[in-house]
Parts: sequence; C-alpha cells; structure tokens
Amino acid sequence: MELNLQDLVWPGRNQPVFAAAGMVATSQPLAARVGIDVLRDGGNAVDAAVATAAALTVVEAPTSSAGGDAFALVWDGQRLHGLNGSGRAPAGLTAEVVRGQGHDAMPERGWLSVTVPGVPAAWRDLHARFGRLPFARLIEPARDYAERGHPVSPISAWHWQWEVEEEHPKLRGAEVAGFIGLYAPGGRAPRVGEIWRSEEMAHSLRLIGETNGDTVYTGDIAERIVRFAEATGGVIGPADLASHASTWVEPISTGYRGFDVWEMPPNTQGIAALIALNILEGLDLASIPWTSGKSFHIQIEAMKLAFADTYRYVGDPDRVQIPVAELLSKDYAASRRPLIGDRASLAAPGEPARGDTAYLCTADGDGMMVSYIQSSSDAFGSHIVVPGTGIVLQNRGSGFSLDPHRPNYLEPGKRTFHTIIPGFLTKDGEAVGPFGVMQGSMQPQGHVQMIVNTVDHLMDPQTSLDQPRWYWLRGRRVLLEPTIDLWVAEDLHRRGHDVSIALERDAYGRGQIIWRLSSGAYVAGSDRRGDGQAAGY
Repeated sequence: MELNLQDLVWPGRNQPVFAAAGMVATSQPLAARVGIDVLRDGGNAVDAAVATAAALTVVEAPTSSAGGDAFALVWDGQRLHGLNGSGRAPAGLTAEVVRGQGHDAMPERGWLSVTVPGVPAAWRDLHARFGRLPFARLIEPARDYAERGHPVSPISAWHWQWEVEEEHPKLRGAEVAGFIGLYAPGGRAPRVGEIWRSEEMAHSLRLIGETNGDTVYTGDIAERIVRFAEATGGVIGPADLASHASTWVEPISTGYRGFDVWEMPPNTQGIAALIALNILEGLDLASIPWTSGKSFHIQIEAMKLAFADTYRYVGDPDRVQIPVAELLSKDYAASRRPLIGDRASLAAPGEPARGDTAYLCTADGDGMMVSYIQSSSDAFGSHIVVPGTGIVLQNRGSGFSLDPHRPNYLEPGKRTFHTIIPGFLTKDGEAVGPFGVMQGSMQPQGHVQMIVNTVDHLMDPQTSLDQPRWYWLRGRRVLLEPTIDLWVAEDLHRRGHDVSIALERDAYGRGQIIWRLSSGAYVAGSDRRGDGQAAGY
C-alpha cells in the first residue's frame, strides 16, 4: 500500500501506529492489549480477533455482549472468507404476535425485540476453521476481567449512564428487572475510572470457553434463557437456540480506482457502501478539494441513491430475492450517476437505523488479517439480563418491519436487515487490510468516507479517521461535525441540504483501520471519537 506517509511528523497530528509482527485495533485499549498478548503467545490473527471480541463484551459492555450478533471477514493469506454470525427470529415471534400485544411497529426493547444470539457461535466457528490456540485460552482474558473487574473508560461510561438514567426507567416488566442489579450496582451507572465486575458474567464466559460456545445453544445458559422466557412472557424456545448456526458466505465487492472494496453480502447493509462507491468512481473526486462543499455534496448524493436501493431490496437472502449482481453493475451505476446534480435531492429510503457496536481488526506476521464486528444492536440491547448469567440479550429484532410488502418483514426463523458491517480492501489480488466504522446507518457512510480518504486522497489510517465527517440522516438532513469549516456547511446549505453542525456523541461512528504496506509492515489507526487504541509489536 502506497500512502502519503512522508508528511506525518508535524506538531498536533495524531500519529498512526507501525508494526511488523502483529497489530490489533479496537475501541477499548484493554481489549486491544488482550489481542496483542494472544499474538505474542503464538496465536494468529483469528485467535487475536476472538480473544479481543470476548474481552469487549466485558470492557465495553454497553455495545457488545455474548447475547449479540457478529460478522467477520478473514483474509487467510490467499483469499477472503465471510462469516455471517447473525441470529434468527424465534419460531414464536410473528407479526401477528407483535400486533396482538398492541404494537403497530417492532418494540425497541423487551422480549419482542430479541433474536437468537450469534456471537458465541461466531467465535467458535472462526476458531474451528482458522484458530491456532485452544479456544478456552482465548476466552480466559475476558473471564478474568469480568471476575477481577476493570476501570470503566469514558465513552463506555457515557453510554452506560445514558441507558441507566434515560432509557431503562421507561421500561416495565419482569423481563428487564435484572438490568439494574448487573449494570447499576448501588443504583447508578459506574463512573469513569470506577471498577465494574460481574462474577455471573465470569462464570458464563468460563462455560463458553469450556464448551466452545455450546452452552448458549444446548447447555446451561440455553436452559436459563428458555426458563426465563417462559416465566416472563418471552417466545424464544429451546429449538430456536439449538438450531442456530453461523453461515460461511462469499463476500461481495466492487472495484474502485484499481482497488477492490469488500463487504458482507445481504442480510447486511454492506452493499450500500459498494453501490455508492460505484457511482463515485465515475467522478473525479481527487481533483476536488477534500474539505469542500462540492466533495461532500457528491458523496452524500451518491449515498442517498445507495440507501434507496438498499432499503428497497435487502433482507434475508434465504427468504427474499436480492439482485446483488444487478445492483453492483457498473452499467447500473452509470445510469444512476446523472441523478446527482448541483442541488440536494430527495431519495426514498427507509428510516436510517441507529445502534451501538464494537468493531476490531487484527493482523499477524504471516499476513492473516481479520475484520470483525459485533453488537447488541442498541446499547445494552433488549435490557433483558438472563438471571445467573450476566448476559444481556440483543434487541436486533427491533429492526424488522411489520409491513408484509417490505423485504425485511418479520417472519419466524428469518434474519433481520443488519446494520453491522466489517470492511476489507485488496489490490491486484493482494490484501491491503481491514477497516470498519461503527454506528447504525453511519457505517456504510463511514466506509465510503474512509475509502475516499485512502484511495482518492492517499491518507494514512489515522489521518483518515481523524478527518471531520458528514452523516446523512434522511431527506435533505445532514449532520456535520463541528470541526468542519463553516464555509463547507454554508456551501452545502446553498446546494439545498438541511445542514446542522452537531456535536452528537457517537453519531459519526468510531472506526479502526489496518493497512499492509509494500514493506510488509502494518500501519494502523484508531478513532479519536472513541476510547480505542491501535497496538502492535
């Protein structure tokens, strides 16, 4: 990878991290250190990814849980593999059941938002295919942090406090009664630097390590989930858990100025980033100043068109026909490109999703690399804590639609439209590296901005991540970070965009990038918007 690395050293700039033997980048420094320790102990990039992911369920508890879902892209040194670790709707979760309980849209919390957890199976299946160290060894650091405790970091503490003080008090029902005991001991969220621990979570992680994750699907934890559902009005049953399986899939890609950008296929929104990049490839972004209203306008308009198609067509590919090849056709992009004019347009997508997510990427000295993402959906997911486990269940089912004409219509056994997406970049059949940006519908928008920064403007990972971002919401509504020059906002306003300069925590995502250089060394960055760290050796 050839980047503009010669101009890095000047005062005030955050520097990327360089290393040759191994690299881990994620949104929490303690988790990054876990991954590095695994690499030093003889593990490969997949081992490091699994160990880091397990640690994140403890040290970044609001965004990440063993009760959530996961996706991964793995470069094995020769080719890219995709793992879809998303769970399905329980057999008893139907649109009729939801409406029968008085809802005209999917509830955001509680049992009706719960789908089968995919994370433990994803860890198991990644390890079974590519791992080197014993599985239990990879889970042990997470168990240790749960048992001994860890000091809560600033961004995590903010999420934590918001959920405890603002969101949880709105909820009612026996199913959410255990939330405060686990996540607000003493009646409040832990503050920055205070130690939080959970012996029940430590016990669950030990069981997951000893059983290769099977305890969540057919063992002790599965029995606890089912018993609690039966006692408190949930519809998830033993067959829903026992039948869960991850799916190995072929990643999808598009060419962009000599590079290949890779995403997970549907049921994820990764295709949105690729559609937008196809449209942008026919426009000379490199000749337009990066921090300009014109550059942002073009990218935003391409993203609107991409979302319009994504929300119209994407659902569970096992249940709906999705014209992936047609949507990624260069001819199709050429037909859509003229729709970008000088003025802000209106597209017709669905409602952009918000969420809380943990992303990580790893690389080892042999050239194996992993792009991995996991999430409970919203912060602390459903707010349902299964007694005796320390595990909060995700609320990914809240993303289903109750409109039978939409591809994401709720049906038993169906996987919902998924926001979380890992990304990967290659050139001429060789790996450049993994990248990702978290936060709901910001994710494909962040992916586009990172690729434009890298390919069109030759930015290193840290410089790319440090740039101010735009975030398209809906219609003509666009958020801009306060660090963007005011004249850029004024230009976008003149073009018809409804612009707000907003300091919204997490709205613009938190990203990580690792690129492999032509020397064989790695260069990595971690987003300043989070608590994270890029670490190497």
